[in-house]
Order: sequence, then C-alpha cells, then structure tokens
Amino acid sequence: MWDYTDKVMELFYNPRNQGTITEKEVGESITTGEVGSIACGDALRLHLKINESTQIILDARFQTFGCASAIASSSALTELLVGKTLDEALGLTNKEISEFLGGLPEEKMHCSVMGQEALEAAISNYRGIPLDNHKDDEGSLVCRCFGVTDAKVRRIILENGLTTTEQITNYIKAGGGCGACLPDIDDILAEIVEEETIAVEAATEIAISKRIVPTTPLTNIQKITLIQQVLEEEVKLDLVKDGGDVDLFDVEGELVKVTLKGACSSCPSSAATLKNVIESRLRDRVSPELIVISV
Repeated sequence: MWDYTDKVMELFYNPRNQGTITEKEVGESITTGEVGSIACGDALRLHLKINESTQIILDARFQTFGCASAIASSSALTELLVGKTLDEALGLTNKEISEFLGGLPEEKMHCSVMGQEALEAAISNYRGIPLDNHKDDEGSLVCRCFGVTDAKVRRIILENGLTTTEQITNYIKAGGGCGACLPDIDDILAEIVEEETIAVEAATEIAISKRIVPTTPLTNIQKITLIQQVLEEEVKLDLVKDGGDVDLFDVEGELVKVTLKGACSSCPSSAATLKNVIESRLRDRVSPELIVISV
C-alpha cells in the first residue's frame, strides 16, 4: 500500500471537478487536452472553459483513468487552475501539483507530470497551435514502451533535480517497461552530471575568488558539488592547522550533514567549529539558508 497523504485520499474518494464541460456563454470557449493511454495504465482528459477576452480559466474539469494518485493529481490540477490566465497556468509545474497534495510517493510522481502535460495540450489546442511548450522534447526515441525521447528525459531530470534512473522512471515511466532503455537513461543522467559538475567547478572558482554567493538557484547536484568544493578548498585548510578535518556525509535540502575527524571529533568546542567555521563559510559561499550538523 502506498503511503498517501490525507489530501490525496480525500481527493481520491471525493474528487472535485470531475466530468466534462458542455455549457458556455457568449465570449467563452471550451478546450480539451488529453495525455496518456489506457494501455499504458494512466490517461487524463482535461477540459477548460476560458473567457476569450481576459484569457482567464473560468472552469476546469477532468476525466481520469488511473490510480489514486492520478485521480487526486487531476482533481488538484483543476483547483489550481480556476482563476488563472492561460499564461499563468502554463507556469504551473508538476511540483506545485504534488505540493498541493502534501506530496506524492516518488513512484507516483508521473501522475503530477501527466497533469502538467494535459494542461499544456489543452492550452495549445485552444490557441490552435502545435504543442510546442516542450518542442525540445523532439529527439531520439529512448523508451519505446512509453514513447519517451532522450530530450524529454533530459528535461525532466533538469526540471526536477533527479539524480537516479529509478527517479526518472517514477516521473515519466521511461525504463519501467521492458527495461531495454535503462542503459541509455543511465548514459543521459551521467552526461548531465558531468555537464553540471564542469559548470559548477567553473562558477565555484569565480565565486571563491570573488567571495560571492551564487545569485541563481542551484540544482541538487550543483549544490552538493559546490558544498564539497568549499569544504575541500577552504574549510579543510583551516581545520588541518589545528589537527582537525571534516568530510561531507549528506545533503538534504538545506541541511548539510558532515563528519568531524581528527582533533575536531573530540574537541570540546566542536559545536562552535560547526557553526562559526563550517556553517558560516558555507553560508557565505553557497547559501545563507544552510544548516550544518555533525553525524
């Protein structure tokens, strides 16, 4: 049994805005977007009523074939859309759908992605243009079971900060069929990690030399790489002078877990070292929100 939040179960048992939209007034339009297929296990048809002059979504309804997460995600999507302009709606991410539900099991994140893509399809149909929000998804077919290209795999990794092949499968199902594409997905993930590592190393050299904090949001990979580099190139040098050392253990959001070694591991002032040396330096170089603890 999946570990669903109360909100997911509420919208599964009592979904809101289920059905179609058939009535409209003068100056209103109805559009539909559809993604997925029953053969693949999940399908969503999203209906929108739009004010033609203001481009505001007046009503949103859904028809979903799928699991509890698919139904709850679709219901959440309709609640998030009403009152937004089309351009505002296009800014909605699958993360926001998941957050509205209090989170989804990672194995079910593809349900929130399906909602985002149905929305994009509906708006493209209304505007009478090909679905081009993710035209960069055009590329070589990687997963034949679910029709996923290498470009889409890259986009989903970057948009959601994914770091494992299992996560990618959970978000877009690629690799969840016959599994023949898993080596290709591993290669794409490795390429992105290498690209981001090179980019972070270059940015870190500049940041450290100028003593500045990065001004743009970091991905998980970038944050971990930058923390590791600051520890290696700055913090360790200070600690070694007094016979101490530190290793990065893990990073969970803004929480940085380190292991104190050498003289630092038994020093009475280790708590001060954590806050005044390690945490202070990482806040200066990486993010002012970081919290450092010893494990």
